[in-house]
Amino acid sequence: MLDPSGTPCPLSREKLLVYIPKPFLPDDADVRELLANQGAADLITMTPQGLMATPLPFVHDPDSGENGALIGHMARGNDQWKQPVTGEALVIVRGPDAYVTPNWYATKQEHHRVVPTWNYVTAHVHGRLVVHDDPVWTDAQVRRLTDRHEAGNAQPWSVDQAPAKFVEGQLRAIVGIELVITRIEGKFKLSQNQTEANLDGVLAGLDARGHAGDPSMAAAIRAAKPSP
Repeated sequence: MLDPSGTPCPLSREKLLVYIPKPFLPDDADVRELLANQGAADLITMTPQGLMATPLPFVHDPDSGENGALIGHMARGNDQWKQPVTGEALVIVRGPDAYVTPNWYATKQEHHRVVPTWNYVTAHVHGRLVVHDDPVWTDAQVRRLTDRHEAGNAQPWSVDQAPAKFVEGQLRAIVGIELVITRIEGKFKLSQNQTEANLDGVLAGLDARGHAGDPSMAAAIRAAKPSP
């Protein structure tokens, strides 16, 4: 059980809601890195209207509250923020994922007792959903989100480059969303349960195949691979 600061969240391993075999249980630092570098994630809530979900870009704020928070915003016209939440809300954060063919395993040539699988990186972030219908709060959140994603550009765009009246109108069209984190369940399935020869085969296969997510998955596997 992990939280952004490395302090155990108030839920024991015996009560994990996600099936996480021991080889796929990530370190706290790995989960913190995933949250810090996430793209769009899925906000899921149970409401009187049933399950509702919205993909949203979040910023991880590790210093908010006891366990940190995910902050974002959504369109005012989106009905999800208006609906009362039953229990906790859930944000599913994803990293790279990739299909793994048995043809990459060295052991296929030995006994053929191999099957396909799917590697992936994910964190299920549970918490209390807070709505901030406040233009000051949303302005700060939008600036923080924009600055984070513009940082790598040669000429970063800033909110202040847009006309003030235009920005005010855009802020009136959104509401702030904050997930106050109570617990995080991370699962990094990176072929850690395979032999070294099979793992080398997976890396060679990913490097050669060249699908869109393969380089990121190969990098994640290499980072998780035990040092010789």
